[in-house]
Amino acid sequence: MDRYGFLKTAAAIPSVRVADCAYNGERIAALVAEAAGRGVEVVLFPELSVTGYTCGDLFLQPALLAAAEQALAELLRRTAELNTAFVVGLPVAVDDMLYNCAVVAAAGEVLGVVPKCHIPDYAEFYESRWFASGQGRPTVEIELCGQSVPFGPDLLFDIGGARCAVEICEDLWVPAPPSAEAATAGAEVILNLSASPETVGKSDYVRQLVVQQSARMRAAYLYCSAGFGESSTDLVFAGHALVAENGAVLAASERFSLGEQLVVADVDCQLLRNDRCRTTTFRHSGAGGRTTVAVTMPVADDRPFDRTVEAMPFVPAEDDRRHSRCEEILNIQATGLARRLAHTRSTKAVVGISGGLDSTLALLVTVRAFDRLGLDRRGIVGITMPGFGTTGRTYGNALTLMRGLGVTAREIPIRAACEQHFRDIGLPEDDRSTTYENAQARERTQILMDVANREGALVVGTGDLSELALGWATYNGDQMSMYGVNASV
Repeated sequence: MDRYGFLKTAAAIPSVRVADCAYNGERIAALVAEAAGRGVEVVLFPELSVTGYTCGDLFLQPALLAAAEQALAELLRRTAELNTAFVVGLPVAVDDMLYNCAVVAAAGEVLGVVPKCHIPDYAEFYESRWFASGQGRPTVEIELCGQSVPFGPDLLFDIGGARCAVEICEDLWVPAPPSAEAATAGAEVILNLSASPETVGKSDYVRQLVVQQSARMRAAYLYCSAGFGESSTDLVFAGHALVAENGAVLAASERFSLGEQLVVADVDCQLLRNDRCRTTTFRHSGAGGRTTVAVTMPVADDRPFDRTVEAMPFVPAEDDRRHSRCEEILNIQATGLARRLAHTRSTKAVVGISGGLDSTLALLVTVRAFDRLGLDRRGIVGITMPGFGTTGRTYGNALTLMRGLGVTAREIPIRAACEQHFRDIGLPEDDRSTTYENAQARERTQILMDVANREGALVVGTGDLSELALGWATYNGDQMSMYGVNASV
């Protein structure tokens, strides 16, 4: 993880030959090397990627298990000099029981082995024919590739300062996924090895699962499912890979591609930690009862940044999504104002109309609120108050807008009143200081408030969040209203 709190992750879909462990190991090694060349710190592979997922009863053959371990040993040797951790799937026998496992490794060493907890045995799945569940197993030491390594479902991995946990395919689909408990124990990145065959509409559901789980856990979630080489007479695998972060997809694979893929994305662990701190309902239970394995790898400062940073993060680029977002904002504003009007039994509102964006939005909100309450739009008093800086364009816009919406339009110039005020306080005619500017805003606010008093109306504020944050509002001037509909826009 680099100095800004980003962890560079990848989901890799290799070429696979079912039961050809040596070939599969070679392709995995090649993709780990490619990932390392791009500065990736952890790369995830599909479920049972060393053997292939569709081996069937071959999983029960000692020859396949031995070949898988031998391929893993060769993979460790070939990647020993790379600064990249990787997670692969293979069957592992422990205490005369066979487990569908994820092996986490780096720098030529196995960091830990995590067994699958929920074993599906429905529809096209027959995993309980071969594999035992790892749910509830205590962490023990086993021997794999000549190394003594931890084995258990509750392992956490500290990879470059980011806490990672592993779950396997079906573990995500159950009512209480293991990743939820792992997240409250401190895991910020969840790695899911999967082999999920395609059915119509399933990919959308998987995407929703991954996105929602990442949002619920305030975590990054990597999902990597088997690709083209696993497809058989009965099942088709599309190579579906996703990198999600706190409810948003950062990167995704091309489904149904016949080639290998490496999907890379930088996940913001610092952002996740901050969000967890701010979310008081997220309870961090600590890693009690869990074994944490740490690995430290040097990170190059000049590696590329694999993450799209939106220039306008709050405004969707797509026309349909932008329209939907704006409609939702308008409805939130109008509903809030309608409730205030109904509560105060007000049938009139006063809005200052400058011809600019903020007052236009405020007027549109007020009109929508009146329409929903069944109130006469003529009860909306729009007031344009030309002053020293008013242009013909904005003045014309203000009048056209009010006429088009059918509200009551009034024009009250402020120039003479401001000039008298300047004489009263002794402000020189050529002074263009903040006093000159703020006096105009306060004069306009006084007019709005006094007209509202006379009409028995509410003053609807036009100032937005950006103006307030940047200081582009006059204290006790346009900062004041009886209900500011743009206050959080």
